[in-house]
Amino acid sequence: MSARPPTADPQVVEAALRRLAPNWTTDIVRAIAKYGPALQVRDVAGHVPALSESYAGKRLAAMRQDGLVDRDDAFDKRAPYRLSQQALTLGPVYRSLSQWSSEHIAPTMLERPGRIEDALQRLQPVETTRIVQLLADGGSMDFSRIAAESGVYRQLITPRLARLQADGLVVSTGGRNHGLYTLTEAGQALGPVYTAVRQWHDRHTGKGPGHAPAAKVRSLTTPAEGVQGPRTAAALRRSPVPPSLFSHAPQPQPRVPSAVTAASHPGRGR
Repeated sequence: MSARPPTADPQVVEAALRRLAPNWTTDIVRAIAKYGPALQVRDVAGHVPALSESYAGKRLAAMRQDGLVDRDDAFDKRAPYRLSQQALTLGPVYRSLSQWSSEHIAPTMLERPGRIEDALQRLQPVETTRIVQLLADGGSMDFSRIAAESGVYRQLITPRLARLQADGLVVSTGGRNHGLYTLTEAGQALGPVYTAVRQWHDRHTGKGPGHAPAAKVRSLTTPAEGVQGPRTAAALRRSPVPPSLFSHAPQPQPRVPSAVTAASHPGRGR
């Protein structure tokens, strides 16, 4: 049975998703995690071949503003970047995004960073979370009811619903602005993703039981089987790459609903 999207502040969830969604963010996090613990701009560009050095510098500067990377000397252009504590605890978020994508959206996309970025592009648009939660609570709804209960301006509802359908999250029984809108299986299965994103946000804003001291970064690694004991933060930074962050054992894939496979896949502009 699909996990129902939990009640959460849509603005909080979407703000967190948008911090992670810009193109190349996932690849840069992966490169620093794998080849770091700290990399200069030119080294980041070297480990992400399609990324130019100038654009890598711009993305790293933006990621620093978003709290995902740090550097010791902000005024030295040669100073290397390292992952922040917030980035080091992204493991559960990335795992939930990758699993959701592989099970409901893109089962044939082999590279985990690609699945993560594709999922982020589908989930980060404004008002997506609000409408998904509204349909999860109320079931099938027509255009007028969605507009009235979501609090979203009517002129914004039409393009948002069209994007939700293209992204495989919503289906409609009628034409434009007619019929009933219902969550697809993929939309109904967003519970673990929203939970992971909300807990990651709460952990770094001091809200809820998920908040933990900054030194604890073990959530980049997979708990349960295969864990041989706790790692210190220093040991984790020395490791070449957290094994579960961007790779995992192949899993049998369930049949993907036709409503999802027919949806267009958002492009990844460079």
